[in-house]
Amino acid sequence: MTNRFDITGDRPTMQAVVTTGNGGYDKLELRDVPVPAIGPGEALLQVLGAGVNNTEINTRVGWYSSAVSGATADSATAQGISETVSADGGWNDPTPFPFIQGTDCCGRVVDVAPDVGRDLMHRRVLVRACMRRRGFESMETLWLGSDFDGAFAQFVRVPAAEVFPVECDWSDAELATIPCAYGTAENMLQRAAVGADDHVLVTGASGGVGSAAVQLAKRRGARVTAIAGGHKIEQVLAVGADRVIARGDDPVQLLGKEAVDIVVDNVAGATFGDMLALLRRGGRYVSSGAIAGPLVTLDMRDFYLKDLTMIGCTAWDERVFPDLVSYLERGELRPLLAKVFPLSRIADAQREFLDKRHVGKFVLVPPPAALPGEPIA
Repeated sequence: MTNRFDITGDRPTMQAVVTTGNGGYDKLELRDVPVPAIGPGEALLQVLGAGVNNTEINTRVGWYSSAVSGATADSATAQGISETVSADGGWNDPTPFPFIQGTDCCGRVVDVAPDVGRDLMHRRVLVRACMRRRGFESMETLWLGSDFDGAFAQFVRVPAAEVFPVECDWSDAELATIPCAYGTAENMLQRAAVGADDHVLVTGASGGVGSAAVQLAKRRGARVTAIAGGHKIEQVLAVGADRVIARGDDPVQLLGKEAVDIVVDNVAGATFGDMLALLRRGGRYVSSGAIAGPLVTLDMRDFYLKDLTMIGCTAWDERVFPDLVSYLERGELRPLLAKVFPLSRIADAQREFLDKRHVGKFVLVPPPAALPGEPIA
């Protein structure tokens, strides 16, 4: 995959939000750009919905850079983003500015390359956002909307092997909540081998990944204790948590030391030590994020004297996304769509996202579009 949209040539145009560099909301520009041309092994999708994630904001502000040490919200609202973050501010290589972000995609297949089966045509699909560029035996990844152009546009081109048709009664916007949050959560639960006999603690349980982890852990029959903002407790209980602790309360005091088998933690920051104290001997700590801050204090005695396992998760394993699609099609998950915004209001969506007053996911919907000679869906 090339890393940015083709700005040359005489091709039909589409609306897209182009992120022009590290910085604030002024770096998000709604533009008319050429519809991407597909190559061998690729499919062209009309975007029906694109979820909003921490990762798009983090990439824009350069939070992944080693030069940044604060919480994601602090970096996202800071003024004067340092130019030093651009060299290592992306997931993998330097972020390919200018480019189109958007990691979550629900779409309709409108074209495929000659070497791709026509059975995908006109199907409603989800895109596996985390792609393994060298196969599943390698941990190297390629991310939609981070390493190459994503779904904040009317059309997106992706490898056809990463396209998964979905047959269910969810709306387009509801399906667009799935890929990044649920893929990340399912990957963590699979790596941590969550089972029916486990007591699982989920931090940040009202967010996209956290609320997905609650649902997916309950689907496995686990007992789930969640941590969320005090005004969201009832909503997180409704998602399936057995107990919710208000953020800011002391979970060690409330639960006791060595009370849980697995911690699913995308918060980190100052509460990291509590998470290890809560784990039983032989427990597992699994993480794919650090919204409260990436630098933590680790008491090695808690780690090695209790025989803990710490699992970092970014690259999705092979079975994760097919399993998710099967859960959807069997009706084993419920949609957690918080709000829908038109694509043109991406800055409003990201501002409200950072307020953290919602449970579930925000989704951007591009205006209806069609290629020349094709009816608008």
